[in-house]
Amino acid sequence: MSNEFDEIRPYEAGEMQQAFDELINDRQFSLVLKGFVPWLPKSVRNGLLKLAFIGVKTPLDFQQRFMKPVVKWIIRKHTDGCSFDDGGLESCSKQNDRYTFVSNHRDIVLDSAFLDVMLVEAGYPTTVEIGIGDNLLIYPWIKRLVRMNKAFTVRRGLSLRETMAASQLMSRYIHHAVTEKKENIWIAQREGRAKDSSDHTQDAVLKMLAMGSSATSGLPADNLRDLNIVPLTISYEYDPCDYLKAQEFQQKRDNPNFKKSRQDDLDNMKTGIFGYKGRVRYACAAPINTWIDELADLPKTEWFKALAERMDQEIYRGYTLYPCNYIALDELEGTKTHASHYTQSDQERFEEYLAGQLAKIQLPDKDEAFLRERMLTMYANPLRNYLKVTNDE
Repeated sequence: MSNEFDEIRPYEAGEMQQAFDELINDRQFSLVLKGFVPWLPKSVRNGLLKLAFIGVKTPLDFQQRFMKPVVKWIIRKHTDGCSFDDGGLESCSKQNDRYTFVSNHRDIVLDSAFLDVMLVEAGYPTTVEIGIGDNLLIYPWIKRLVRMNKAFTVRRGLSLRETMAASQLMSRYIHHAVTEKKENIWIAQREGRAKDSSDHTQDAVLKMLAMGSSATSGLPADNLRDLNIVPLTISYEYDPCDYLKAQEFQQKRDNPNFKKSRQDDLDNMKTGIFGYKGRVRYACAAPINTWIDELADLPKTEWFKALAERMDQEIYRGYTLYPCNYIALDELEGTKTHASHYTQSDQERFEEYLAGQLAKIQLPDKDEAFLRERMLTMYANPLRNYLKVTNDE
């Protein structure tokens, strides 16, 4: 691989052993491990890890050996099941085609981790490489671990000129990964999660993906075609970070200059991983290559906006809607329009859930009514967007 990608790419096969040795010798990583198994001496913990690492040559090996069991445990312990609908890919070759999954963003860590497990279990030959913002790589051991886990780095907080250069480099890497390395890619449709769960694809993400193409026509569709982009919908029944998002809404309302700390980011990651999610479903739409030529007559200035809107429609159609989505919209609108989609028991369960989540918010001037409205909106917006698309049809 060209060394132009060395600063951002995941580890390669020949680098895995050294990365592993550095990881288990990292003092902070040792403390994290100790938290999981405090009764085991450090020498025993490291010895067991070294034994488990035997035969691990590639990042995919590492995922299969170490990450897959952890993710499957999270699914068993913290969800009511995780399902995968790849019906949109039925015209593709499961063994030979590679994809760039562009999805709505529900969890910092698990969006791609769940997808990895489901792809392998559905018979796909490999998992996904993922973009992770360097703002989350706050310790050397985290950066080392995610690079072993097929992550490439997305640089944040740069000047305008630096951002452009970083975007071009990342785009070239993504094209290289899909077309040369024969890897899948997962990337969120926008920078950061939609705090109100109203998912919208940012033009900037699509423009970034188009930058690294070797196509000579100059047409945006040709620039993206090699990536085989698949709109992917992630549906959570319950968002364990909903109360943290609501809390942040009030903090920003009361102090427009409020900014999350690094500890806040870590709290969100931990809550997202270990919080209750209910049912989870992933649904693949057809690759955009099957319809991208329908936008061919649009002026270049309008093309990316139109593509983003069509991506949104595909993602909205893929939502799995749960009773809580219908209950939340009815409560916000003061109606019973969607009452056929839930029972009294569903209402009582959702009310109990909301009360429990709101009780976790510790703010000095806690605005219960505002916080409740924000949380209801998070659950109503996927249904609003789904109805917008299906009613138009």
